[in-house]
Amino acid sequence: MSKNNKENLRNKLTDIQYKVTQENGTEPPFLNEYFDNFKEGIYVDIVSLKPLFISTDKFESGCGWPAFSKPIDRRLINENIDRTHGMIRTEVRSKSSDSHLGHVFCDGPEELGGLRYCINSAALKFIPKDRMKEEGYEEYLVLFENK
Repeated sequence: MSKNNKENLRNKLTDIQYKVTQENGTEPPFLNEYFDNFKEGIYVDIVSLKPLFISTDKFESGCGWPAFSKPIDRRLINENIDRTHGMIRTEVRSKSSDSHLGHVFCDGPEELGGLRYCINSAALKFIPKDRMKEEGYEEYLVLFENK
C-alpha cells in the first residue's frame, strides 16, 4: 500500500480500526462494538465497505468477539496460515481491502457447519436490515428470506 493510501486510512479509521485492519491487531474481548449485537443486518469491511457477514450466521460463542458460522460468500475473504504468538491459526482477511479481520477456528456449533469466524468489531461496520436498501445493499436483503 502506498504512503498516501496509508495516510488516507489513518485519517478515515479510528486508532483501533487502523491497528486491527492494517497492523494485524486484536481488540479487547467483550470491549468491542459488536460482540453482543444480534440485530438483523449485514457486517461490511470497514475499509472497502464490501459485505462480509450476515446477522443470521452470527452466534454467541462466549469468546468476546463477533462470531459467525460462515461469510456471506467465501470468495470475499482470504484465509492464511498465521504462526504468530506461538500458535498456528487461520487468519481471515478481506479480499477487497486485504484488511485483517480475525481468525477462523474449527470449534463452532456442528449444526452450523462447525466453524467459528472470530472477527474483530473494529474491522466491521454494521448495516441494520432496515437501512440496507438506502445504503446500497438492497441486493443482500434476499439473504434474510427463508431464515
